[in-house]
Amino acid sequence: MFNVATIGTSFITDEFLKALAQVEDIRCTAMYTRVQAHAQTLAERHGVSRIYTDLDEMLASDIDIVYIASPNALHAQHAEKALRAGKHVICEKPFTLTTAQAEQLFQLAESQERFLFEAIVTQHMPNYHAIKKLLGQVGKIKVVQSNFSQYSSRYAQYLSGSVPNVFSPQWGGGALADIGIYCLHFIVGLFNEPKEVHYFPNRGYNGIDTSGCGILRYPDFIASFACAKDSRSECITQIQGDAGCITLHGEPSRCPRFIFQERDGTVHEEYTLAQAKNVMVHELREFTRILKENDSAAHAALKQESLAVMRTFEALRAHGNVPWPNDD
Repeated sequence: MFNVATIGTSFITDEFLKALAQVEDIRCTAMYTRVQAHAQTLAERHGVSRIYTDLDEMLASDIDIVYIASPNALHAQHAEKALRAGKHVICEKPFTLTTAQAEQLFQLAESQERFLFEAIVTQHMPNYHAIKKLLGQVGKIKVVQSNFSQYSSRYAQYLSGSVPNVFSPQWGGGALADIGIYCLHFIVGLFNEPKEVHYFPNRGYNGIDTSGCGILRYPDFIASFACAKDSRSECITQIQGDAGCITLHGEPSRCPRFIFQERDGTVHEEYTLAQAKNVMVHELREFTRILKENDSAAHAALKQESLAVMRTFEALRAHGNVPWPNDD
């Protein structure tokens, strides 16, 4: 049985704990928060017995894994502390602020003989794996498009002048970091790193990208994506080839259902594979399996994808001149 401790008390931690309850051989036994009252309700809801306000004290306790859902700007320092304490780490997206941080953390994890995972649900969804297997039937890829747009529940707060973390440059917020990252994992996970990238943001009053469009140029095709937290749209992802087209209906994070059409428009098949309602269940099952079996090869594949996405993300952010922590 693996004992997990959490850092962060936002809604995503609540979802993580709900998913954890559906996975065998892993449980949450501790939480870290700067203010105990912030975690009290969450701990009671999920039966977590220990709340720490001292991170070092928690890291010295009998836990095996640390789940990090702190603000984006704190991911790297929290992951480093956990790894140095000899813990495995599951870190929320975006993994780190920079590629250099990600590389350093993976090197540290290797030296500590610990596993470091990026909590990105896309790559673990059954329908995503089905899409990978179907790519050969699409023929030569010509165009890829992905849209993940949802009107943020915190956008009104932002417009009022009170800046939540998700719209804060100081905390590593913005549309690209928050939901565009799912489009990147979907595309880069299927086609590897692009040769050239461009990002065109719509900026809020503090310079943050409240929405934006990106272009990823590959040797033989173009991929594009749109991500928005200031407006909503039906989320659709399409992979167009000279023999057919795959159309994913729904967020690229969840991959709820997709169809494969032949070149003449004939619907070959509709895919709605059984998936857990809480999409985090799939990644947690895989992380637990890797830990139990010490599957370093599977971990290495996840690591390479995380680094490829980080390099792409960093290049897009730089092209779009999106403000970021520690920018001069």
